[in-house]
Amino acid sequence: MFASDLDRTLIYSDRALADLGHPGRGSLVGVERKDGQEIAFMTKEAHEKLKEVCSHMLFVPVTTRTYEQFNRVFIFQEDFPVPYAVTSNGANIHFHGNPMEEWAAFVRGRLKTECAIFEDMVEKTKGYELNGTLKAADDLFFYYILSEKITSEAQGVISSMAESFGWRVSLQGRKLYFMPNPICKGEAVKFIKDREGICSVYGAGDSVLDHDFLQFCDYPYVPNHGELAKYKSLCLPYKISNNRGVKAGEEILADILNNI
Repeated sequence: MFASDLDRTLIYSDRALADLGHPGRGSLVGVERKDGQEIAFMTKEAHEKLKEVCSHMLFVPVTTRTYEQFNRVFIFQEDFPVPYAVTSNGANIHFHGNPMEEWAAFVRGRLKTECAIFEDMVEKTKGYELNGTLKAADDLFFYYILSEKITSEAQGVISSMAESFGWRVSLQGRKLYFMPNPICKGEAVKFIKDREGICSVYGAGDSVLDHDFLQFCDYPYVPNHGELAKYKSLCLPYKISNNRGVKAGEEILADILNNI
């Protein structure tokens, strides 16, 4: 099984391309469509390699996107359909397009007992004068699209506050995520692994939120431009790519194919 994050791991928006130094869309193929426009991309080589990976093993997209946002990535319907999709950072699992109610009930039960509720946490963050737009995801977690960067010191203070209420923080590009601990990609990946009787798992992800599932993977990969790559103590068991941006995704897929 190959469980992988999407944004800034396998697929890249125009902003991610600019942030990571990719000169435009030449040699890229569109993979996500919104309002009739292609808005996220892979290299042609990476697209072909992912298609080949899907022919050899179970591929499971594991994303912080909501299911609605995930469905904009049209390659998973048109090019190589995937049976499973882990969305909302692990809060939801869809199997052949249908939500797995057993899993959703398990997660929501944990949310009631293990952390501060969504509305209270949103209110607590308003005292930190975060300059940006607040967005909610299925009323499960939320994030700020920041209009200006925050310092590492400020992020540390906010993280400590969140941890005291059973939440955690992750900065991905301009997005500052606030995530309750029971919503994690790792538990969702383990659930699918057990359900399918999988023996070994390849994994890839760029953010601290991906550490939730990468730590359980037999062959974990991290693109070297990602948030997670900055945390050397977490990354010790992980294989960090040599390349950045879209080429990192291509490199990871090539290495997986070489291994199998």
